[in-house]
Amino acid sequence: MAKLRRAMRMNNPSDFSRVFRQAKRSSNGGLTVLTVKNSVGYPRLGLAIAKKHLKLASRRNRLKRIIRASFQQHQFEFANIDIVVLSRADVGQCDSAQIWAALERHWGVVITQWQKS
Repeated sequence: MAKLRRAMRMNNPSDFSRVFRQAKRSSNGGLTVLTVKNSVGYPRLGLAIAKKHLKLASRRNRLKRIIRASFQQHQFEFANIDIVVLSRADVGQCDSAQIWAALERHWGVVITQWQKS
């Protein structure tokens, strides 16, 4: 699978704080997804995977790879929104299949919340 383009990632702290202040939320499966409208013309992804929830860097990196891959599969269905995915305490008990399934549910919620016009 191709690498997620730099423009599709949120890197600016002010963008993250805007999402945390104004977001619509979806939460289950060890993950919380926050979304807010943006003005850049395409969806962007930001990740906040807490070290306190996944101690090993390899587990955090695996989770981030899964989230990015899932986002890439659905990016053309999203409106112009910023998406931040947060880990929760119970994410450590989820295997890859459960994370994929949780992300599918989250993306469905996000798509219905932000119907593309």
